[in-house]
Parts: sequence; structure tokens; C-alpha cells
Amino acid sequence: MRRVRYDSPGGPLFTEKADIPEPGPGQLLVRCAAIGVTLPVVRKVREAAEPIPLGGEPAGEVMAVGAEVTRFRPGDRVTGLCFGHGYADYAVLDEAMASSIPEGATEVDAVALVRSGLVALGALSAARPEPGESVLVTAAASGVGHLAVQLARARGAGRVVGAVSDPAKAEFVRSLGADDCVRYADDSWGDPVDCVLDAAGGDLLTPAVAALAPHGRLVAYSSGGGTVRAYDLLVGAKSVIGFQMALIARGRPELYERWRRELWRLFDEGSVRPVVHAEFGLEEAARAHAAIETRSNLGKVVLRP
Repeated sequence: MRRVRYDSPGGPLFTEKADIPEPGPGQLLVRCAAIGVTLPVVRKVREAAEPIPLGGEPAGEVMAVGAEVTRFRPGDRVTGLCFGHGYADYAVLDEAMASSIPEGATEVDAVALVRSGLVALGALSAARPEPGESVLVTAAASGVGHLAVQLARARGAGRVVGAVSDPAKAEFVRSLGADDCVRYADDSWGDPVDCVLDAAGGDLLTPAVAALAPHGRLVAYSSGGGTVRAYDLLVGAKSVIGFQMALIARGRPELYERWRRELWRLFDEGSVRPVVHAEFGLEEAARAHAAIETRSNLGKVVLRP
């Protein structure tokens, strides 16, 4: 099979031939039809001290299952998160990180919707918005962010604001249901909001906290890090909440499954519309990473083996 890897920090990425892996206990071997590219992996290629396996979000057909697998069998279509070599013709998924693809949906639909949508829905749930409250989403045009905008609207937010790096993205974000769109560089992000879903981190944490109304909640789910001053929280009785999807998948599988069902229901109803920015072949993985690194993507970036 083919897989993508790199030999030194920062790349370059290249395609090589490798043996098809064997699923271990509790694992599935999946023949990949589509693979979602994530910002955390892109960042790790640039920032990790040593090369790492390129994890991803594969979707495809189960070819074999390891011992102790109970929910899936060969022939099932699944999608999920791969922590090993995910940029490949075949990938191994832990059963806990896999979910079924329903009839009528494609593997690209699943890659664009499920994992990014679960993160968006989980971050939104962690913010605990009341009906009618306002929600601001950073990285609002990204694979996760563009779904968070739609989910906030679908769950009854009174006002939805998108925050982006480039004003050219504003029309796209508004087309998803946002009432307004602000730029990171703006002096003010507009009227204060009750909730911020932050996928940007870093230096943008300060204006994101400033955008909160008193008693507002910011949910940080970014791999970008950053620091929040305690005083900035104290003066407005504001809160910062961390969210990580892997903890839910492994520790609360019933909640993970409930959110997954909600996503597909909203997809079937047309309330949530995942957008694919571009599809690239495995040999074009570097171009896929560049689309995310340059913040040019509108929606999900997908590899197609």
C-alpha cells in the first residue's frame, strides 16, 4: 500500500510503499476512501521535535477486525480518528474512535461531517448555551468552525458571530447562517457574546476573552496553546473551559454516540451542511497541508487515496 510520511521536522512529506497493517485487539483495518486533514497534525509536522506518524480521519470499508471488536465486522463502512499512519491506502482505527456511516452518505460526507462535527458539537455543549444566547466562533471558516457556526444556529443561538483572519471569508461564513463576521485584527469584535468557541488559541485568546459578556464562557479546543490572565476572568466573572474529543470518545461512549446520531439527523434534515474545500490525492498531501497552513481553506480539506 501507499502511505505518506516525512523524515525531518517540517517535512517535506513524501509517499512510500509499506505493508498493509494488521489490526490488533480492539482495532479495525479500514481501506480508506477519504481521509480528513486536521490542523493539529499540520501543526505537529511543523513543530514536533521528531517526526510523528501522520494521523488523520479516515473513512472507508472495514476489511478485518482484531480480537475483542464487538460493534463492527468486515464490509461495514466507518469513519473515525487514526493516531497511527492515517495518510494511507489502509489505516488502523481503535474501535472506540470509529463510527458507522449511514446509507445515503458518502465517505467524503462522513469525513467532512463526523469528526469535525463531533468536536464542534462537543465544544458547543461544553459552553452550555441557553436558548437565545449569543455564540462567537473563531476559525469560523475552518473544517470544525464552519460546522460550529451551523450547529450554534441549529441549537437555538440568538446571535451567531464568526471570527476569521481574512475578510474574504466573511461571505462564506454568513452563508452558513452567521449573523455577523469579524476579523481578528479588528479593534473590537462587536457586541459582547455569551459564549466563545475558540479553535485559534495563541495570541487570539486575549481578544476572545475580551469579547465575552459578564458571566460568559470560552471553550478552548485548539492545539495552538495560549495564556489567559486570571484577572481578565475575575473582573467579568468569566470562565474558560477546556475540551478534548478523545476523552469523550474513550470515557463517555454513550455521549459520543448520541452526538454522532444528532449530527447525522441534522445532516439528513439539511440543518448542517458540511463543506469540502478541496480534495487531494495522497501524493498531494503537502498541498493539502499548505491549504490549512495558509488559512485559505473554506471548510474541510480531504485526501482521496
